Parts: sequence; C-alpha cells; structure tokens
Amino acid sequence: NRTLLQTTVNDISDRSWNAAGKIARRWGETHTFSTGLEREESTRSESPLVIVNGVPQLAGFGAESDVTTKRSAAWLQDEWDPNPNWSTSLGVRWEEILTRSQDESAPVRNASRVVNPLAHMVWRFDAAKRDQLRLSLTQSYRPPPTQNLVARPRLNAQDPVPGSNEPTSADTAGNPGLKPEVANGVELSFERYLRQNGVVSVNVFTRRIRDVIRSVTALETVSRSPAPRWVTRPQNFGRAQTSGVEFDAKVVLSDVVEGAPAVNVRANVSVFRSKVDDVPGPDNRLASQPGLTANLGGDYRFKGTPLAVGGALNWTPGYDTRLTFEQRESAGRKAAWDAYLLWHIDSATRLRFTLAGVVPRDAHTASSYELPDEFQQSRTLGRGYLISGIRFEMRL
Repeated sequence: NRTLLQTTVNDISDRSWNAAGKIARRWGETHTFSTGLEREESTRSESPLVIVNGVPQLAGFGAESDVTTKRSAAWLQDEWDPNPNWSTSLGVRWEEILTRSQDESAPVRNASRVVNPLAHMVWRFDAAKRDQLRLSLTQSYRPPPTQNLVARPRLNAQDPVPGSNEPTSADTAGNPGLKPEVANGVELSFERYLRQNGVVSVNVFTRRIRDVIRSVTALETVSRSPAPRWVTRPQNFGRAQTSGVEFDAKVVLSDVVEGAPAVNVRANVSVFRSKVDDVPGPDNRLASQPGLTANLGGDYRFKGTPLAVGGALNWTPGYDTRLTFEQRESAGRKAAWDAYLLWHIDSATRLRFTLAGVVPRDAHTASSYELPDEFQQSRTLGRGYLISGIRFEMRL
C-alpha cells in the first residue's frame, strides 16, 4: 500500500460586466414591434498549483490562466394581438460568443454564432378566467461552458503521474473545438387558473438536438507522462431526440378540500425520454437526464401570528446512462426533504430558519468502462448531512 497526498491550491478571480438596450414601438392597434441589443464580457483568472506527495506537477499546471468570454446578441420581435382571445409573437435572435484563453500550455480560440427564429401563439379560450393554450416553435442554443473549452488537464489523484492510469480514474480536460448544441423544438402547454391565484398546467414538448455535447474517455499520448493516460474530454456527439411531459400545480388546499387549512400547496411531476442516435441502446439517454422527477411542497401562515412554516420533498429515481459503446454511468435514487420557519418581525424585516436534508440520505454513483479483455467499474458514495441555517432579511 502507498500513501498518496495531493494538494491543489487555486487562486481564482472573476470580473464581468453587461449592458442591454431595448426599443419598442406600437404599430396601429394590434402590433408591437421591439428590438434590442445585448453585450456581456467576463474574465476569469486562475493561478493553480498541484502538488503530489510534495512534488509540483509539470506541463504548466502552476501557470496562470486567463479566460475571456465575450457575448453579443441582437433580436427583433413583433407581437400581434388581433383580439382578446388570440395573440402571436414572431421573432429572430442572433448571438455570438467568443472565448479566448491566454494559457500558453493550452490556448483556447473558440467562436460560435447562431441565428434563432421563434414563433409563439396563445389562444385564450376563456379570457375572463385567463385559461389558455400555448403553442411554441423554437430553436434554442446552448454554448459549452467555459471550463469545457479550456484544454488544461486536471489530474486524477488515484493514479498520479508520471505513471499510467485506468479508464475509471481518468484525468479530465476541456476541448477548445467544441461547438454549441442547437435544438429545434415544438412545445404545447395548457394553463387553467383557479381561485386565489391557483394554477394547474400541463406542458408537452419534443426537441431535436444536433452537436450533442458528451464526455468521452480515451487513451491519449500526453506530455506529462511517458506512458499514455486515459483522459475524459467533452465532444460533440451527433444528434439526439428528447421529449417529455411536465405537470405543475399551485393551489390553496382550502379551495379543493372543504374545511382544510389554507395551506399553499405546490406540486410538480416531470417525465422525460431521450435517445442519442450514435450510441446503442438501451439507456442511450442524454447525460444527467433522469426519467422522472417529482416535487411536493407547502407553506402555511399561522393566523394572528408573525410565523409561517413550509417544507418541500424532492424525489428522483435512479437511472443508468450509456455514454458511448464502452462507457456507462449510473446514479442512485435521490430523495430530499427541506423545511423552514419564517418569523415576520415587521413589514420590512424577517428571520428565516432553514433545515436542508432533514432525513440525510447518501448519494450513490458509479461509472464503468468495458475494455476488450476486462470490465472496470468505479463506485462513489456521497454522504448526506443535515444542514441548518439562519438568514436575516431587511428591505431598505
């Protein structure tokens, strides 16, 4: 047995600014034309140092890195309201994201541009009660996160350099050549409004995604080690299809159950299905997308007192994901229960006591890799803890 001590020190500085402008003009009695410009710039500076058993690592791991992201956008939109029961919105949005890194060991030069058209229609079949049906045709755009573009590797401490490692203990690194994910979708939703601002809605959607971003583990020749090492990098991985049904409800319990206390109840159930074309099934779903999520929460204000209580339950069943032909991941069931007590001291001041993870549960994850002559699997156990907090809030 050997003792491995890895120490990582990273000094991070973030700076950002953004600006946006909008112009709207009414045309006639039914049209509203609007246009806008947006600009955002952010810079992250990192000075990392990785020491394994007292030895600083090579290949520029201690060098400073500056990553700058510039985002520009322009959009046009026309809203048409021919009568109280109908409204439409047609528009187009252009967006450009430029990412540049000053890291000499792993420079980044990445530019992505996309034009997104959109169309929305609303039919208020009961305008007096605000009940309505919505139909949307969209093209959405998801650029890769900055950390997925920076190629500088992050070493896995389980198998330190300069030796080799295993697929289940791979180093991780970014991919400067990543392209954004673009999805074309159709969405249909129904909204029914109840008394005391209650609402029930059902949303059905389907989307077709191209240039899906997926983490892929492969054996690479690297400068930091004389032996090849396994490295996990994000890659664009073809096309995928995703669809789902989402149910949301917000009601006051006394509105639906006679004689019940006036508890504000919130409920949500979502069912998802997805398939990545270039990965064989089963379980060739989008990464980190469970098949089901469910949430139930409630809030109650005690009459004649400054106190209110509330809580929420979240449940996600376990699921398996096949990332590539050789790689698989699994996530165990997740269940969380949070609660709070709120004291309204006066109209502008309140004190909130919170409990997160009232019944702590461990989180289980696993990853596996199938080689021609062996099968490797790694399991991780994340301990669950009860977290308490106190927050003082004041409006000035």
